[in-house]
Amino acid sequence: MPAPTSPAGRPVRRLDPVLVDRIAAGEVVERPASAVKELVENAIDAGARAIEITIEGGGRRLIRVVDDGAGMGADDLALAVERHATSKLPGGDLSAIDSLGFRGEALPSIGAVSRLTITTRTREAASGATLTVAAGLKGEVRPAPAARGTRIEVTELFAATPARLKFLKSDRAETAAVAEIVRRLAVAQPQVRFALRTESGSPLVLPAEDGADASLRRLAAVLGADFFPNALPLDLAREGFSLSGHVGLPTFHRGSAGHIHLTVNGRPVRDRLLMGAVRGAYADVLASDRHPVLGLSIACDPGMVDVNVHPAKTEVRFREPGLVRALVVGAIHEALRRGGARSATTGAARALDALRPAGVQPFGRHTGAAAPSLFQSARPGFFPAQTPSVAAPSGFHRPPGFHEAAQAVLERAPDLAPPMADLREAADAEEGLDHPLGAARAQVHETYIVAQTRDGIVIVDQHAAHERLVYERLKRERAAGGITRQGLLIPEVIEMNPDAAERLAAAAPDLDRLGLTLEAFGPGAVLVREVPAALSRASVRTLIADILDALDSSGLEEGGAPAGEGGPLGRRLDAILSRMSCHGSIRAGRRLRPEEMNALLREMEATERSGQCNHGRPTYVALELHDIERLFGRR
Repeated sequence: MPAPTSPAGRPVRRLDPVLVDRIAAGEVVERPASAVKELVENAIDAGARAIEITIEGGGRRLIRVVDDGAGMGADDLALAVERHATSKLPGGDLSAIDSLGFRGEALPSIGAVSRLTITTRTREAASGATLTVAAGLKGEVRPAPAARGTRIEVTELFAATPARLKFLKSDRAETAAVAEIVRRLAVAQPQVRFALRTESGSPLVLPAEDGADASLRRLAAVLGADFFPNALPLDLAREGFSLSGHVGLPTFHRGSAGHIHLTVNGRPVRDRLLMGAVRGAYADVLASDRHPVLGLSIACDPGMVDVNVHPAKTEVRFREPGLVRALVVGAIHEALRRGGARSATTGAARALDALRPAGVQPFGRHTGAAAPSLFQSARPGFFPAQTPSVAAPSGFHRPPGFHEAAQAVLERAPDLAPPMADLREAADAEEGLDHPLGAARAQVHETYIVAQTRDGIVIVDQHAAHERLVYERLKRERAAGGITRQGLLIPEVIEMNPDAAERLAAAAPDLDRLGLTLEAFGPGAVLVREVPAALSRASVRTLIADILDALDSSGLEEGGAPAGEGGPLGRRLDAILSRMSCHGSIRAGRRLRPEEMNALLREMEATERSGQCNHGRPTYVALELHDIERLFGRR
């Protein structure tokens, strides 16, 4: 194999301008979706109110973008495909970019690696103009018939750079990437109508939205109709920055971060600072492997943000990053606090699907004139014609004595009128029905509380709910100056490996702030003297083991919050408190009295973020009466 030749001694030469354009195009046009993004941003900057995108072959064969914007004259068209020519810096000030598409490279970069045809007309012009750039070679501007606005066609993308063409994914994957770009631009610009047409599947059409809730309607169109009832509004301004949008409830989450939409001055971004702020804001209410669903828009003076730090303009750099992060975290925290004990409505839908017998469609959704087949699935004889007797559908397990007890109930049915005492108790129980979580009616499997409301029922996970309540109580006590603690009658010695004992001893000052007083007790052991009062009944040994796990897993992500209660120390303490609160909560399997169940419901209603436990799971599911009635064919 011959040795590679060395460039030493070779003369320096100036590259061909077309080759320079192709090299520069690699930074801007990575794939068809990149070209679509640049062209659509130019259309938005031109004041378009309707933009239609058509692609073929995932964008390889054709990308067509048609808009109804201001258009261009013949002279502007000739300059638009020249490198570093732009209309978006009228004063030449790089710190005052108030448009989306500035880097001065989009159209010439696309023209360098494809065949680019632009046809455009202004409102005042009697006819339009057209221009073609083929693999970097610019043609002449010629008159052409055209509607007001601009029509751009890109064909044979990357034909001039075959190496780049080899690295593209399948047509389906490239089409999905284009659709994602269009959705993100649509969220950032709800006042613009977007339409994406491809070779397969229905077109993606997002009508223009106007009015006070335009942003929410566009988010619901992109994120799904379920986002509408599970969204919390936020609007906050501070020191030249304003933040608005909608964030999803913590129990309304997804498995990837693709449903997080962030906009800066109308520009969709995937910025690490902002993504880190969102993760930090939800860290207390969301499992680490789940992601929130939201749309946030930041507005500020263009001079306070640099949008030119990335060739594709997907990242930005703020002059005051700490202020922006605090704004995002604070606004989301406040929105979740106002959300109170709300839980996602999708939990009820999943519960109803679980309750519905297999193979039975929801009532009202079946087709044909026949009744739903719920009763048809029962075994023959389930509804006998003779005197009432008790039988069960196929698969129904009858405990011993079930048949005899049920027959006895049927025989004395006329004598079942309730006594006056029972009527008074029923009247008293009516008082709790007006509470958001209703009045407790039963406890199932010593784990779930069933409560009745005016228009449905609520099923509460008693352990998950109380765990959140204990956690919030401990946080309030810490913020108020110190967690109430209780000394152990006999201090407990916990033995462990020496490394773990050293970690606990090093964390002793922080743990003391949380009501847990301990000290080193020789090599490989610690002595626990005090524990938080809320955890007085917990196993100290198990508590210490969980705190060790929290200390190991509470490392901070890059770009964490500043110091303070919301910063590294505060997040570390919160992570430990979250582990500790599990030990002070009502355990699954504990039988509760009616007054205890109702007290838990009332405290949930008064506690913020009680709709989910410390791990992000819902604490309750609410089922509306009309949905339950549909299960039984009553609606």
